[in-house]
Amino acid sequence: MKAIILNEKFQLEDGITDQPKPKNNEVLIQIKASGFNPIDYQMLENELERRLIKSPILGRELSGVIIEKGANVTQFNIGDEVFCGSGSMGSNGTYAEYISVPKAIVSLKPKNISFEQAAAIPSAGLTSLQIFKRLQLQSEQTILVTGAAGGVGSFLIKILLAHSIQNFIVTVGSEENRQMLLNLGVKDNQIINYKQENLAENILKANNDLPFDIGIDLVGNYMAEITAEVLKINGTYVDVTALVTKDAHEMLFNKGCLIMNISNYSYSMIKKYEYYQNSLIEIKNMIESGTILPPQHKVIGNLSLKTVLQAHSILKNNQAQGHKLIMKHPSTHE
Repeated sequence: MKAIILNEKFQLEDGITDQPKPKNNEVLIQIKASGFNPIDYQMLENELERRLIKSPILGRELSGVIIEKGANVTQFNIGDEVFCGSGSMGSNGTYAEYISVPKAIVSLKPKNISFEQAAAIPSAGLTSLQIFKRLQLQSEQTILVTGAAGGVGSFLIKILLAHSIQNFIVTVGSEENRQMLLNLGVKDNQIINYKQENLAENILKANNDLPFDIGIDLVGNYMAEITAEVLKINGTYVDVTALVTKDAHEMLFNKGCLIMNISNYSYSMIKKYEYYQNSLIEIKNMIESGTILPPQHKVIGNLSLKTVLQAHSILKNNQAQGHKLIMKHPSTHE
């Protein structure tokens, strides 16, 4: 099969490799579309992320069609249209024509959306839903969401609004992203541009000059410090990036804040695969019922080294503008 492969020099290249065979509890999926994530390029640069590499083929989420299944698979049929966040649980990554994955991480894709839209969901959807469920939010709690226009942020905002949770303030960095959030139903007075001066002051002012109960930080680094600054004593800091600075950590400790780490990877460590399937089914139901809309996406190109490098560059330079980047995987006969 055709694949984009990481060579010994840690460079990506076009390649050909064997098509995987599904094990007893696995399904073989012909990939129709795959999504790009910042972790994809971070794995090439960051020692911590590099440890997660299980295959020389990168890529972590997909939609496609089941073309073969293992002996113990009864839940799915050949020809089923599915989507999943394969993470490091698949036979290889998603920069390939085919992937074999445990049946327990797969869901039928929402019927009312395309393969490209479905491939845009798993990573952001799983993360957002985990944040929402673990926080067990009350309507009166005040919430700050940093980097709200990104994949996780915009998906989370949709979930919050669908559950009538509206007591939040968000940060964005551009007029285009502000407009995108307004289109989702966020009100103008809930949106703060993080590039303005006196950021912490502006954020607090938007919250009636009161510190926040919860800070959901989707940016990290400097924004971790701002989030820590505007949280109340014994507040909750939700860490999605693992980019909390030393100063932010110290401030959170001094305030007695709870730090809630969000990780989809953790469930694969203990092979609790049903977490992935159950969450995707929940998201599928929300999308099919019209409760939430799928993410905005942008197709970068077909399965090729050129497409992968272009997508990595867009992500690295923060130019996705609120769109999930997608790669199409045309069949050889398409």
